[in-house]
Amino acid sequence: MTPTVQEAAPKPATDTAPTAPRARPVRKRRHRPRLWRGAVLGLGGAYFLIPLIASFVFTVHTPGQGISFTAYTELLAADGFTESLLLSLGLAAATIVLALLLAVPALVAVRLGAPRLRPVVEVMCMLPLVVPPIALVTGISTVLRWGPDHLSRTPLYQTFLAVQNEDFPVVLVLAYTVMALPFVYRSLEAGLRAVDVPTLVEAARNCGASWPYVMVRVILPNLRASLAGAAFLTLALVLGEFTIASLLGFQPFAVWIVSISGAHARMSVAVSLLSLVITWLLLLTLSRAGTAPTSTPGAPRSSRKES
Repeated sequence: MTPTVQEAAPKPATDTAPTAPRARPVRKRRHRPRLWRGAVLGLGGAYFLIPLIASFVFTVHTPGQGISFTAYTELLAADGFTESLLLSLGLAAATIVLALLLAVPALVAVRLGAPRLRPVVEVMCMLPLVVPPIALVTGISTVLRWGPDHLSRTPLYQTFLAVQNEDFPVVLVLAYTVMALPFVYRSLEAGLRAVDVPTLVEAARNCGASWPYVMVRVILPNLRASLAGAAFLTLALVLGEFTIASLLGFQPFAVWIVSISGAHARMSVAVSLLSLVITWLLLLTLSRAGTAPTSTPGAPRSSRKES
């Protein structure tokens, strides 16, 4: 007898497709109230606005007489207001141009040809932060006194007189340029780190561009934001500087404000507010110039919409 093989009964057909994992219930995140941000912004705004509002009220409100804008109407006709303001703006423009002419080629040359000299250039540009302004102006005044006594029979004698011209004191431009070098260096160095300068210069030179063309049309457009930041900081420094100009005997805008504060208290506060408004407008213009888009040479223009 042969043993019977019991065939296994077929299993019932079942769905062999893997079951999808159950989605976990998503917990709705509660939006926490961001009151602390509003509180910080409110405290910061109050810290800046309350003194300005109090100063404005002081200039327009006279006890027993009511509100009057006499301090602002007499300001434009005040002796020395226009001259000192134009002098400060001229000094600021000359300082910005001189600082950029010194810093931009030097930093680009160091980045392209001598990267090992970057720490040396950095130390030299940051030294004005270590030297106090009072020490700087003492050294400048000593040199200005020494020059005419020892160089009276040389052509340099007229140079010492020319840099001290009261209409436009070049000595202040030189001093402000030294003071602005740390801020200019930091702004330009940040811009140069964000741009591959060697590659851009090599590509432009391989295309036959000259070095002036490379500087003006290739490097400077890529440093627009950094140049605007450097000009921003330099302008703020020059318009608010008092120590050097006062000790050297010149009267730019900051010195003129202090000179009239004793006799015309309301007018001095009014001109201080006006100087803040002028400075903010100029800084806003520079910041807008630094963030405005530029059209690179050879870039295709936007095509017109086909009708």
